[in-house]
Amino acid sequence: MNGTRAGAQVRTVFFARLMVSTAVALVFILPQAALQPAAAQEKTARVGTMAFDIPAQSLASALNTFGRQSGLQVSLAATTSHGITSKAIKGSYTPGQALAALLEGADLRHSITPEGTAIVTPKHVSPLVTGSVENGATTLQQVTVEGEGEVGQGDVGEVNITAKDLERKNPANLQDVFREEPSVKVGSSLPMSQKVYVNGIEETNLAVSIDGSRQNNKVFHHNATTLIDPALLKAVSVDEGVAPADAGPGALAGAIEYQTKDARDFLDGDGFGGFVNTTYNTNGGVFGTGLSAYGIHQGYEFLGYLNFGKGGEFSDGNGDKVPGTRTNFLSGLGKVAYEFESGDRVELSHESVKDDAPRPFRANMRTTTGSKPWDKDIRDYRLDRNNTVFTYTDETPEGWWDPKLVLAYGTTEVDTTVFPKPGTGPVSYPIAGVTSTFNGKFENRFHFDIGTVTAGVDFYSDRAELDDLYDAATEKASNLGAYVQARLEPFERTRLSFGGRADRQWFTGTGGQEFDNAGLSGNVSAEYDLIEDFLTAKAGYSHVWSGIPLAENFILNPAWTYLPAPEPTTADNYTIGLVATYNGFTLEGSVFRTDMENARYARYAQAYRAREVESEGFSIAAGYEWTDSFLRVKYINTDTRIDGKPADSDTGTYLTTPVGEIVTVTAAHTFADYGVTVGGDVEIALKYDKVPAAAAGEPANKPFEAYTVFNAYLEYKPVDHQNLTLRADVKNIFDEVYADRATYGQEFPGVTPLYQPGRSFMLSVRATF
Repeated sequence: MNGTRAGAQVRTVFFARLMVSTAVALVFILPQAALQPAAAQEKTARVGTMAFDIPAQSLASALNTFGRQSGLQVSLAATTSHGITSKAIKGSYTPGQALAALLEGADLRHSITPEGTAIVTPKHVSPLVTGSVENGATTLQQVTVEGEGEVGQGDVGEVNITAKDLERKNPANLQDVFREEPSVKVGSSLPMSQKVYVNGIEETNLAVSIDGSRQNNKVFHHNATTLIDPALLKAVSVDEGVAPADAGPGALAGAIEYQTKDARDFLDGDGFGGFVNTTYNTNGGVFGTGLSAYGIHQGYEFLGYLNFGKGGEFSDGNGDKVPGTRTNFLSGLGKVAYEFESGDRVELSHESVKDDAPRPFRANMRTTTGSKPWDKDIRDYRLDRNNTVFTYTDETPEGWWDPKLVLAYGTTEVDTTVFPKPGTGPVSYPIAGVTSTFNGKFENRFHFDIGTVTAGVDFYSDRAELDDLYDAATEKASNLGAYVQARLEPFERTRLSFGGRADRQWFTGTGGQEFDNAGLSGNVSAEYDLIEDFLTAKAGYSHVWSGIPLAENFILNPAWTYLPAPEPTTADNYTIGLVATYNGFTLEGSVFRTDMENARYARYAQAYRAREVESEGFSIAAGYEWTDSFLRVKYINTDTRIDGKPADSDTGTYLTTPVGEIVTVTAAHTFADYGVTVGGDVEIALKYDKVPAAAAGEPANKPFEAYTVFNAYLEYKPVDHQNLTLRADVKNIFDEVYADRATYGQEFPGVTPLYQPGRSFMLSVRATF
């Protein structure tokens, strides 16, 4: 252990010197680039001539600025900008003239739709066009394009799920959101107890945010960490392992950024509208209804959305009802914003989700032989999460002034019932756990000819509180951080992302004990085109300091003494890979590793125990995309360990879980002339027997069983009625009896895990107006 600590000290000194010597400690941009990418800035389109001031720089960065200043949504193919420097423009232009001037001399063409989308492609790519050509711009009719994110900026191990992906998946829960990504597993079949694991590492070890607001949701290990309604989502971004400094504090094993919808996702200019969507799931008889209204008028924006679901218990692949799986779900989203003529924009949003229904006594499993005789098999649970965010941005930045301010407050509350041993107190009494966070950041992005540098400060004040009849307790943690992140194209075919942050944390234990710690973090990642437009090499490394994490609410103990003194958690992440692309074909592979030291393992009887957590493996992916169709195959092999031994899902609570080998296959085809899309996906989990040995005298642990699950869908959007969408999904077509690989407890002989629903037919109708 002393050697480990010495190694950590050496790394800390190394990064301190690195930050001082470079003077601008590196990079920042991920959440905004991943979810509000340079290539897809959705704004009210301005018409006529306007002022542009865009210096010569990398094409991706220039188009980012162009999108902000013009109000156009910009779509840029992933390989289009590699190694290209834009022309500088300054003066009054129409958007078409400005875009043509930016691209002058490049082997590119651009198209601007009447709806306000600018599309940049190589000249050999022929878009479907009608209309007139002016200043090199072809006007398209009825073309819908989704942005692919800011490309060519050196980030590695990044998964982007776009609005188009979400529309295609039609997700009912987080498992559906990530079901095509084998590196991101979601355990449990109940949304209120689903936890997300990235490369086998639990999400509380990642920087998780919703609309820029940090999440502090470590309430109860039997319920979800971040309950969110996917119907509210516009995009999701995941950094696997190596995360940039601007992802926020606590990015030990990466970052997850959720972004919700706003009025600009539905309207290209001033106007009003709304939609209604209804779903019915035959497995449990679950009805869901969503209602939305939105508008934009002279700089004002608003959006209101309400979604609710109600239904009975579902049946597993055996046809058996799974107790405690009723649906009683309510979510809502409200946003108001105003953009001044100067381009300054302010937005206030509030997002809320609530799950309130009888659940299994331990909501992430069905039953266990470890239950006390007086425990109830089913008890009432209520999970309520709220997130309020204020955001300021300048939508028309000039020079080096491109600021962003975020202030946010979020809470997660779990209410349930305790049943004490008969004769020791009341028959039952209510108990509640609440986590809260007040957090924010101010940052500015500096634009250079070769890329961008973002620098800022952030803070959080987190609180974990247990309201219990006998053992009420509270832990608190506050943090102040400063960061800088650069994304540059310093040389042709080379993209770099590097950065660092310094953090100071103040931690207060349940007995009032205080701990003051500080540390440094750094990251670097790079892409290099070994063969331009064909073969790219990627690599990344990060060292992350995260302070002392809060314990979960439901095990807080007012008698904790915190001896020996807790040490801050740190992590080192490594990744390296290759990506080949050719005429629609993609082939890529990577290896990864995460090492966490001093990971807090808290139990009611012990405030702190240091664990060492490891995750390592490799992934391979291949795909082919052609007109109106795609096929993708992904494979990952992940091993996780705790203190050098194979991980199990109980010791790994809030740390890690066994994963093993996962394969996903996804395909879809659109018959454009008929408005019909058919698609499906397959998940294959291979048998995994790297389970720890059972304690002496206990039954042997079980290997994780293999399973194969097929899903399919048919969607119809009438050509003459694009405001109407009809869809039918069939999930678990062959009635596989299984628990998702990341579901708690399936390796223990005394646990009956929560099985996934058996065959389910889902019918959906969506109408916009």
